[in-house]
Amino acid sequence: MADIENKLRAVAAVPLTEELCRLIEEIEPRVEMIRDHSLMHPMRGPADWSGDPEHTRTAEQQTAFEAMIDSADALFGIPDVDPAALARTVAANPRLRWVMTTAAGGGAQVKSAGLGRADLDRITFTTSAGVHGGPLAEFAVFGVLAGAKGLARLARDQQDRVWPERWEMRQLDEMTVLVVGLGGIGAECARRFHALGAQVWGTTRSGESVEGVDRLVPLDGLVDAARHVDAIVVTLPGTEQTHHLIGADVFEAVRPGTILASVGRGTVIDEQALLPALDDGRIAFAALDVFENEPLAVESPLWSHPNVLVSPHTAALSSKEEERIARRFAENAARLLDGHPLRAVVDTVEFY
Repeated sequence: MADIENKLRAVAAVPLTEELCRLIEEIEPRVEMIRDHSLMHPMRGPADWSGDPEHTRTAEQQTAFEAMIDSADALFGIPDVDPAALARTVAANPRLRWVMTTAAGGGAQVKSAGLGRADLDRITFTTSAGVHGGPLAEFAVFGVLAGAKGLARLARDQQDRVWPERWEMRQLDEMTVLVVGLGGIGAECARRFHALGAQVWGTTRSGESVEGVDRLVPLDGLVDAARHVDAIVVTLPGTEQTHHLIGADVFEAVRPGTILASVGRGTVIDEQALLPALDDGRIAFAALDVFENEPLAVESPLWSHPNVLVSPHTAALSSKEEERIARRFAENAARLLDGHPLRAVVDTVEFY
């Protein structure tokens, strides 16, 4: 995994600032960060790891970029966030032992590379899962509060300059919130909802307790649990196992007035099943940061539904995101060099 001097040759395969390259080397001096900023697609904003799609390399630059990538023991990011580029360098570089994806859901990118079992066993893939937990948990809280306090109704009345009769808002400390998925994001959601006084339930496969969760729900008990809660927060990654997990059976089970917030991957929710639940009030409000297909199609009825808040997959974006991911890379590099288990390892069977 490292050379005989216990060093790690790590290549920045995506645009990573000089400041953050140096930060990684300061945190873990055994890491040599190889980088050439002139070969990177320029970022258009914070954490724009794939860079400007209009930017192209010359043939000579592409050759130099691939040679740099192929010299790595470890990669910070999937090259150009392109699964095909990952497949190319895996085939070209037998010394590659670790790749950290910059996306929390990087398992899907690894799957798209179509790597064989031997390469999946040879290389450890990790993600930035958990790095985005705080911002996404805040959006989930915002979404549930928006539903509880009638944000859509308030906005409509304000726009129409209507002063209605007073009406009762719901109180978070009187609600039960079901967090579907208690990974890094889900655990942060649970902690925040618990701090605000909500009763927190959470689905689990492991059965391990999580801070702030009052009741653990096995995944096969999801539909039954949905009958008894006031809000559902979805944090799961997108895999074959989670595809449309929140579907017609869940929406048929919920009590009228249930609030939905989604901050995991859009494929977990069956949008075609969600729409009738929104129309008849079983789902009173949905705050959605992710969708089955992105960008959300202009013809999607979710855009204009009066009880839907559309967020363009932006809730996790933060000017601190790049630094958090760099620090995660440095931490995992130390674990790798010291022979300890890495954090957020991709399951290369289910790819999450």
